Amino acid sequence: MLMMNKVFGGTVHKKSVREDGVFNITLDNTCSLFRGLQKEELVLLTHGDSVDKVADGFKVVAQSGNIIAGIANESKKLYGAQFHPEVSLTVNGKMILKNFLYDIAGCSGTFTVENRELQCIQDIKEKVGSSKVLVLLSGGVDSTVCTALLNRALNRDQVIAVHIDNGFMRKRESQSVEEALKKLGIQVKVVNAAHSFYNGTTTLPISDEDRTPRKRISKTLNMTTSPEEKRKIIGDTFVKIANEVIGEMNLKPEEVFLAQGTLRPDLIESASLVASGKAEVIKTHHNDTELIRKLREEGKVIEPLKDFHKDEVRVLGRELGLPEELVSRHPFPGPGLAIRVICAEEPYVCKDFPETNNILKIVADFSASVKKPHTLLQRVKACTTEEDQEKLMQITSLHSLNAFLLPIKTVGVQGDCRSYSYVCGISSKDAPHWESLMFLARLIPRMCHNINRVVYVFGPPVKEPPTDVTPTFLTTGVLSTLRQADFEAHTILRESGYAGKISQMPIILTPLHFDRDPLQKQPSCQRSVVIRTFITSDFMTGIAATPGNEVPEEVVLKMVAEIKKIPGISRVMYDLTSKPPGTTEWE
Repeated sequence: MLMMNKVFGGTVHKKSVREDGVFNITLDNTCSLFRGLQKEELVLLTHGDSVDKVADGFKVVAQSGNIIAGIANESKKLYGAQFHPEVSLTVNGKMILKNFLYDIAGCSGTFTVENRELQCIQDIKEKVGSSKVLVLLSGGVDSTVCTALLNRALNRDQVIAVHIDNGFMRKRESQSVEEALKKLGIQVKVVNAAHSFYNGTTTLPISDEDRTPRKRISKTLNMTTSPEEKRKIIGDTFVKIANEVIGEMNLKPEEVFLAQGTLRPDLIESASLVASGKAEVIKTHHNDTELIRKLREEGKVIEPLKDFHKDEVRVLGRELGLPEELVSRHPFPGPGLAIRVICAEEPYVCKDFPETNNILKIVADFSASVKKPHTLLQRVKACTTEEDQEKLMQITSLHSLNAFLLPIKTVGVQGDCRSYSYVCGISSKDAPHWESLMFLARLIPRMCHNINRVVYVFGPPVKEPPTDVTPTFLTTGVLSTLRQADFEAHTILRESGYAGKISQMPIILTPLHFDRDPLQKQPSCQRSVVIRTFITSDFMTGIAATPGNEVPEEVVLKMVAEIKKIPGISRVMYDLTSKPPGTTEWE
């Protein structure tokens, strides 16, 4: 929309206000693009730039407050939208796309999943010929559908299925993966490579003054705190282990293709040239590291699902006859629990920490703050609408809340760019009022762009938020603590019958030790757990489940109670954040 406006003589500018999240916009539903929609629609906006002067021949057809959210030139059949019609968070996005594709562009919609399945099989046959293919199977839907396609396209003896246990699997995961795949008639070789992963390294670029690219060897994985380095080491170690397997089978690496269940969102988030030459790196996926990219350039990688999204892979899995419990299984990332441990040696506290904390104090006690003028109060008012301020008044006069920064960082996506930044914690005197907390979780990152996530901290009000961290690395003890917390939470969710309502539920271990008296100088030695529920249909965007709505509150409270029994756990938190501004995973 911004480019179209500029090309036709309009102007675009960067405003101090940016929009990241779901908002109501007003539409001109006489415009062909919005025919059949309401005058007000809920959409996902993620932008920092806005249309200033509208191009000649165009009219404004959608607005978000005083920001232009849609333009159209009906005679030229040109339409621009500032929001995302392609995601499920835009409630009637499909209708907008349908209007555009069928009524405006005159498409017919005859391309089906069956067409795509036949195309995938044809591509595999042409590329592989009589060679062999090594497929890395995690047991998730993507790699299993990839293997099923390979088995359809090739002879069984051409496909070598390998499940690598990297030491970051959930409790009894590798065992159940092997059993599930055997039932499907897929013989899988299980390789226990935990030791190789814990001690894995990779080469990373460094630049000196002469701008000549040089390389350095990373720390070993069990001593690495950088999330990006963790992902790269894991991805490269997968390839090294795959090559070892090829060697053990007396095959020549140059005669074997590597197959993986890479999806389009993986490539977009990793900023792979396969998807886009202009995307920002949100996070490097383990299936798109430098080693994989090198193999791709050599034409040695088979990725039949690279143009698919998760929901489409599930449809394809059903077409291929895979059982429903496998097709609708919660996704589990290749790096597994390794990216669900927030590793840290020192707290993440930048120079904006005190000021942001003060803004959060004003927000959490807004009804009292408005009575005493403060320069930061003006900042809060400038970033919020009158409606927001009314809602804040109402919430803070009814509930006794406190909000504070936690000295750790997690990955977020704001304005389509990656941000690694703060987590905001909220605690309360009373029982949590979830609707109010969800409102604050939408509002806070919009006001403070250095906050990616908002969590609710269960238990009594947090009097002294932690300002330091418990040194945390990917050690076997740390991983077994998280594995147990993950097992308890998922067992309770499964037994409650609500697992199908939640698309994914990562459990995260953070290096935070609450409730220490600062006067006693007690060291930070415990850790805290986060429950991250995620509801989505497209796995590109999504929302956190609201306890009492999408999941019963007693189910969440039961998880909290069981996790609290695990030795060394300080507090349990609940991630309230949508994607964007947060991502599904914390790293």
